Parts: sequence; C-alpha cells; structure tokens
Amino acid sequence: MNTNEAKDYLARREIPQLFESLLNGLMCYKPEDPVEYLESCLQKVKELGGPEKVKWDTFVGQEKRTLPPLNGGQSRRSFLRNVMPENANFPYRRYDRLPPIHQFSIESDTDLSETAELIEEYEVFDPTRPRPKIILVIGGPGSGKGTQSLKIAERFGFEYISVGELLRKRIHNTSSNRKWSLIAKIITTGELAPQETTITEIKQKLMQMPDEEGIVIDGFPRDVAQAISFDDQICPPDLVIFLACTSQRLKERLLKRAEQQGRPDDNVKATQRRLANFKQNASPLIKYFQEKGLIMTFDADRDEDEVFYDISLAVSSKLFPPTEAVAGPSEFDLCVDAGDGIEAGSDLEDQGDDEINIFGEDTMEDLAEDLKKSKMIFVIGGPGSGKGTQCEKLVQKYGFTHICAAELLRDELASASERSLLIREPLECGDPLPVGIILELLKEAMAAHLGEDMKGFLIEGYPQEVKQGEEFERRIGEPHLVICMECSADTMTKRLLQRNPDDRPEAITQRIQTYYQASVAMTAHYEKNAQLYKINAEGSPEEVFLHICTAVDSIF
Repeated sequence: MNTNEAKDYLARREIPQLFESLLNGLMCYKPEDPVEYLESCLQKVKELGGPEKVKWDTFVGQEKRTLPPLNGGQSRRSFLRNVMPENANFPYRRYDRLPPIHQFSIESDTDLSETAELIEEYEVFDPTRPRPKIILVIGGPGSGKGTQSLKIAERFGFEYISVGELLRKRIHNTSSNRKWSLIAKIITTGELAPQETTITEIKQKLMQMPDEEGIVIDGFPRDVAQAISFDDQICPPDLVIFLACTSQRLKERLLKRAEQQGRPDDNVKATQRRLANFKQNASPLIKYFQEKGLIMTFDADRDEDEVFYDISLAVSSKLFPPTEAVAGPSEFDLCVDAGDGIEAGSDLEDQGDDEINIFGEDTMEDLAEDLKKSKMIFVIGGPGSGKGTQCEKLVQKYGFTHICAAELLRDELASASERSLLIREPLECGDPLPVGIILELLKEAMAAHLGEDMKGFLIEGYPQEVKQGEEFERRIGEPHLVICMECSADTMTKRLLQRNPDDRPEAITQRIQTYYQASVAMTAHYEKNAQLYKINAEGSPEEVFLHICTAVDSIF
C-alpha cells in the first residue's frame, strides 16, 4: 500500500477524527488505566455505529465541552475548551486549536485539518433577530429534490441551498487542495462527504443569509448523525420534506441525468453505491424526524407539478397556519352526503404515512399481494343515487367489508390531525384536495381489515375521477367490479331534498353537474379496463338491489 492509498483509507474510515476524539478523552480525564479506558471508548464507537459517528468531543463530558462566552456573548467565535479534570483548582486553559495529529492527518499544516474546523464554533444566526424558517428536502438520488426545492424557494420567497452543488463548487474552486481532491474522490465513488466538512460548508453559507425569511436546503441530511449535528450546531429544522420514489424510477432518472448533465457522481458504480447508502440510512433518518413530528412524505413518482402542488399546501399549512380559528366541518361544504361519498374536487395524495416508505410503492408490495386475494368492488354514482342504501344491503347479503370514502374523510377532519389540515384548508378555499389523501385513508382502512373472515371490500364513493382510479390501480390494484348507479338529476334532487329540506337547490344542482362532468371519462375508463355494470337506480331500492346482485354474482 503506497502513501496515497494509506491516506485515502484513513480518510474514508474517519480514522483521524476517531484518534482525535480518543486523545481528547485521555487529556480530559487522564485515567489511571488508559488501556481499559480506550477499550471502553472503542466499545462506545461500536454502539454509535462506527468511526464516522464520532465527533471530537464524543468522549468529553458535557460539563467540559464549553466555557461561558467571552465579552458577554458578543464574540462570533469561541475557541475555549476546558480540558482539565473536574477537581482542578486552577483556571481554565485556553486552546486556539488542538495540535494536529501529523501521523494520521490527511492534510498538511497549510491545508488545515478537520481539527481546525471542528474546534471553530459559529453563531450561525443572530440570537437577537428572528431565525429564518428552515426546510430540509431529502430523498433518494434522482427523487427530484433539486427541482422541488427550487420550486418551494420561488413559491415562498425563500433562499435555496443545494448541499451537493455547494460541495461540487468547493471541489472545483480548490482542485489543487489535497483535502478537497480526496473529498472529490469520495463523492465520485458514491460515498458521503465527511460530516463535519459538510456541516461547516452549510454553516458558512447560512451566515451569508442573515436576513432571509426562510431557507430551503436540498439534499441534507443523509443520515441520522448529520441530522443530529445540524440540530446541535445550527438549529432544528421547521419542516422536513421526504420525496419517496421507487428504486427503479431513481435508477432511470439518474442514468438520464448522467447523459444530460455529465455529473461525475452519476456513473453506474457510484449510482449503485449511492442507492445502497440511501436505502441503508433512510429508514432510521425518517424515523428520527417522525419522532420529532417534523417530516411529511410525498409520492415523487408522479409529475413534478402534481408533487409540488401537494408540497405547497403542506408548507402553507405547516409554516403559515391561519391566524383565525379553523372552521368546523359543518361550516363549509364538504360536498358529501350521508351514504353518498365525496362529490367534487377530491384530488388527493399520500401524506403523513405511519410506515417508513423510503422507496414509494416498494413497501406497498406485501399489502398489494394480500389485497389481490380479496374482491374489490367500487360503487359510484351521483349524490342521491342511493349508493349508501345499496351498500348496506350488499353487506348484509354477501358479508363484504364496507368502506365509505366520505366517512373516512369526515373522521379524519374530526381527528384534528396534521393530515386533516391538508384537507381542511383547500376545502375552505374551494380548491381541489391534494392527490392521494383519500387513497392513503382507503389503504389504511383496508389494511386494518386484512386477515378477517370477509368476502371482499365494498368501496363507496370512490373514485371521483379517472386520475384517482389510476392511482388506486397503480398502488393497490384493479377493482374486480365497478357498479355505476345511473339516476336522473330530477330524481337525485328530490331524494336529497327529502333527506335534508334545508339543502340549497342551487348547491345540489352544482354538485350533480360536477359529478356528471367527471362521470363521462370515468365510465369510459372502466368500460375499457374493468367490469363496469351500469345500474338503473330510478326504481325502488328492492328493484335496484336485484339488478346489483346479478352484477355481483358474476364475479364469484
């Protein structure tokens, strides 16, 4: 092994930082048995997850890490370290920086080692001024982090930082520097840049943005250690956006980007390594932010504008909540009827998933396989067409598990969950709902009944448009039967007014027209792709039920 290979090995394994940390612990505590002490430290390294998880002060007690700031806290940098034993009776010693460890350092004295960067502490944000809102955007390589981060920054007037571009620019500008040449090699092989170097670059960039209202940081953190360092050295984020994307889609996008942009870290070998690193680190990272209630997950397999629409609603509700009290469900038109489902604008998306979904639909495979063993029947129709009445009869005769989309939505709104905010705000404004929330609610409801002794799922009031049906087919499966309740506008209006005389006729007319507009494309879709039965719903409930039973019997 030549000198360069040795340095490359030591740097990639974070050996200099490990030895620095061990020496700091020895200087701090001066143990009687240094061998036993080092053995205990190395055991802690294993528990932390390896040398890359170790910082300079890992083995220094919290009470020994810092001194009170100089000049009443006005100094921008603090270089003081208390490295004396707890029972010392003399003043603190002062160090500008720890002596370099020449035999292990990957850099020369003129380059300055990681030791200098580790000792320097910056006050990133002025404590006397409001701190900018911080949004972290994470996801697999090729998930669209850069695209969505730029859109968020433009939409909300925030500044944008790409950590990847930050490092690549630094590498390009300091190509003759041995440290950055080595980091360039590390990145090109698909590995993560040294943690403290990355944090230092982010800190220096943030210090150039003291007056911004918000900052979007793209591509950071990549693992839990980086997340903790960001919390400790900069600040906790206000929101973390996770873009979930299938592994196959990530590979396709990376290869396409390599052809178009020629980035050195998009080579095949590096791509495979980056995907492996992402898969290994993503689950604990997502769980870390879930426990703090900071993360929101979005299906990034879709068109970028659809993804951004959902993200913008989430950012608005999370970071810019309405100042006035939110209206209750009875104070705005949900466009739903008891037993008739959601009628308009239900363009919904996956949000707030309890499970850790790092590769989009990959984690749906087991659920999809189980659902394929069950019959799935959609019951669609206009408001007042009798969907709810007929579903009740079908449950009694066939033992189906009945899931009503309208009831799921009402229950979610009543729960006052974070997801309910994403539903409530667009409803109050008259905007379409984010694509997939109903789909997520359906998935959860269906998963809760799997394993029970049932004949199948009877899903009422869903889908409301072709896009919803296509998403259901892609992420869950195709329905075995679609029952379409056909009824005239006059009949539906009479039934709705009988049910609730206080309903406004003009509102009923609008809801029926909205259904008719969506139903043309929807019925055409299911005539081609599924067993569609159009049922004349003008007759008595008993007469209509007989026709429906004929349709249901055809799939058994």
